[in-house]
Amino acid sequence: MGIARNGMIVTVMGLAIASCGGGGTSTPAMPAASPYPLHVSANHRYLVDRQGSPFLLVGDAPQALMVNLSLADADSYLADRAKNGFNAVWVNLLCADYTGGRADGTTVGGVAPFTNPKDFSTPNEAYFAHCDAVLRLAAKHGLVVLLDPAETGSFLAWMHSNGQAKCTSFGKYLGNRYKSFPNIVWLNGNDFQTWSNRDDDALVTSVAKGIRSSDPAHIQTIELDYYLSSSLSDSNWASIVGLNAAYTYYPTYAEVLRDYNLNPVVPVFMIEADYEFENGADAMRLRHEAYWTYLSGGVGEVYGNHYVWPFAAGWQANLDTAGVTQLGYCKALLQNRPWYALVPDQGHSIVTSGYGTYSASGSPHDSISTSDYASVASTPDGKLVLAYIPSQRTVTVEMSRLAGPVTARWYDPTSGTYQPVVGSPFPNSGKVDIPTPGANSAGPQVTDWVLVLEASGS
Repeated sequence: MGIARNGMIVTVMGLAIASCGGGGTSTPAMPAASPYPLHVSANHRYLVDRQGSPFLLVGDAPQALMVNLSLADADSYLADRAKNGFNAVWVNLLCADYTGGRADGTTVGGVAPFTNPKDFSTPNEAYFAHCDAVLRLAAKHGLVVLLDPAETGSFLAWMHSNGQAKCTSFGKYLGNRYKSFPNIVWLNGNDFQTWSNRDDDALVTSVAKGIRSSDPAHIQTIELDYYLSSSLSDSNWASIVGLNAAYTYYPTYAEVLRDYNLNPVVPVFMIEADYEFENGADAMRLRHEAYWTYLSGGVGEVYGNHYVWPFAAGWQANLDTAGVTQLGYCKALLQNRPWYALVPDQGHSIVTSGYGTYSASGSPHDSISTSDYASVASTPDGKLVLAYIPSQRTVTVEMSRLAGPVTARWYDPTSGTYQPVVGSPFPNSGKVDIPTPGANSAGPQVTDWVLVLEASGS
């Protein structure tokens, strides 16, 4: 297919595309040590980078980045996220009022995505060249972009006015334009509440299939509907999705475990749960969401922030929050350990009592804060057990499940520090009752901890 270069107008799969110097089609400059593109591991449980190393996805959700920031502000924001340990960002390629932009989809500088309003067959080179520049900035800072081609909150109506053929051609245009950008995972949907409507679903899949026809290498996923869904809730996406996106406003372990247990196996991550500063979500609720996800078989999660996703007034002062800092502590705990080999202890054979009550329902949002369920995971070699204990109690651990003498420590998820468990080290035999230490560093009423058990010897 043709591409626009050197100021010419070229037809690409039926789309007339005007070029402003061809800036949107050149290969982006990437850091020498870029980990991208991402792929799915051989066992389909997690993501790997271009060297085959496991990739722990830690994301933010600046959904309106393309349209609400200048390139200078985008660079500053992305630098901050990299500094704080994020390696992924969710960005809407087209962004309108549903996700913090303007109704006509224009940038803050007034550049529209299409030269003929809402007509997918007339992409505006100036708009997409701006998007190219944002993607290159993300690459400069080592960030993979979960790139939504047309978020359905705003653009489903536009898709209907264009029809399936134009949606497919637009997808082909996007796939061709961005196939050489290594730092992309295609993220479709976005609060796609009507995916069970056949006509709506057909339009969204048309864009995705168009992308895949010209860009088969990049992973695709989709966010379906709140309050509870996963990409594979919609069987029509089974042949497209390479990464399953869990979405829930209930305790995150339930949906992640459900997806972990699917056959065939597809890696699962948490695309969205409660955002900081929304629905009463505080740092503790965010810790619940993160640790439950990672210890239930999840390969990553996307954090969200009320000020940041639309870049609302005050966003600069609300970047380095408690939620962000403590997500960094979660990453620090996992990244130097074989997190990718962890298997959820669904049968409670390791923590045999004190694991609380499993709940897949309750009141949306509030049930995340009130659930007392302890997520536990271990490596098959018996060398590592991690258990997130969300509230004060005593847990009973079957030490024979570990491969040798056991060093037991408590990890404070609010400070990133360790303290020894009284009586450690333990022999790897029999059951041991271990009480949580009480309050952590966040205050006298905050009592969540992570139990870290590491076995020595062969």
